[in-house]
Amino acid sequence: MDRPPGIAGVTAMTDLRIPDAGNGLETFRFGAASPFPTTASAPFNRVAFGAAHVVADPRADVDPWLAAAIDWDATIAYRRHLWGLGIHVAEAMDTAQRGMGLDWPNALDLIRRSTAAARADGHRNLAAGAGTDHLDPAEATSVDQVIRAYEEQFEAIEAAGAPIILMASRALARVATSADDYLRVYDRLLSQAREPVIIHWLGDMFDPALAGYWGSDDIATAMATALDAIRAHPDKVDGIKISLLDADWEIAMRRKLPAGVRMYTGDDFNFAELILGDEQGYSDALLGIFDSIAPAASAALARLADGDEAGFRQILEPTVPLSRLIFAAPTRFYKTGVVFLAWLNGYQDHFTMIGGQESARSVRHLTNVARLADTARLIVDPEQATVRLKAYLAVHGID
Repeated sequence: MDRPPGIAGVTAMTDLRIPDAGNGLETFRFGAASPFPTTASAPFNRVAFGAAHVVADPRADVDPWLAAAIDWDATIAYRRHLWGLGIHVAEAMDTAQRGMGLDWPNALDLIRRSTAAARADGHRNLAAGAGTDHLDPAEATSVDQVIRAYEEQFEAIEAAGAPIILMASRALARVATSADDYLRVYDRLLSQAREPVIIHWLGDMFDPALAGYWGSDDIATAMATALDAIRAHPDKVDGIKISLLDADWEIAMRRKLPAGVRMYTGDDFNFAELILGDEQGYSDALLGIFDSIAPAASAALARLADGDEAGFRQILEPTVPLSRLIFAAPTRFYKTGVVFLAWLNGYQDHFTMIGGQESARSVRHLTNVARLADTARLIVDPEQATVRLKAYLAVHGID
């Protein structure tokens, strides 16, 4: 992407005034440029998916809260950036604002375009989210209706040539009256799947409409139901991603999975330790934060594949505070920090989002994202980041 024009007199050595912990301002300056490679040089010994964001088209004449306008070229270019780093793409997921700006027609268009790009590049390093988001939960009245909605998306995604990530359903959470309803739905879908799928259990901290998923608010009870669904069709389940932001629950479930079924960590708070694992196993990764930290994640995973656990920790652990900030409550607004960092790093030429979600986090929050990204050595071009952060602060009345 071409570098944008700078601001006169602004360099990487320019001090910025950013909000402090109180109501004042403090001085901040970006450090050295990120040292991490821009491409992967060897295979990893963990499967690593990054849930990728979409790039909005700020020039489109639409009302952002009502209609999504997507810059398809920039969106696909970002996926190629992830693929080059050895990161597989989890397409049209929560990070792409699925259900928060990205509707099913646009999601399917995205899946088709991304799958075609992967095919053109000679690989299949992606999987795509199948849900029921074209069915308004308020209009859902039966489990059969939910099954039909899932089947419609399964058929479309399989026709596009993408493996499936079986997303949690707001409509199912609304109409299900027991664990048996969940087992019925997942039995039907898994029995029909053409190839193994990844099941996604998304916690209600990411989407409050998914409270009580698997038929219970008690995590242990819900987990038992999810395991029953997997054990009924272990040959049709590549793995399960759980996004509960609780390492203990993930490890407990990981140890109960049937042989050959992967645990994909969706824990953006504790991913480093979960990927590293313990004497009884480890988690692969399917993470929204890998969108933002892909160069560091790639470098760390390369170290791990070489048997260098200390090197893995040295690179990845400094990214954890950044991830915990980006995914801080209300967690569903984490996409704003993801896109902000993509803009600071020059992967897109503006900070606007579909759904108008660029307004979902405060100036203080986003300047702290910039600060922690710098600490984690993730700023690709400090001078460009300085220019952009200065411009962002200026339009918010901070010079």
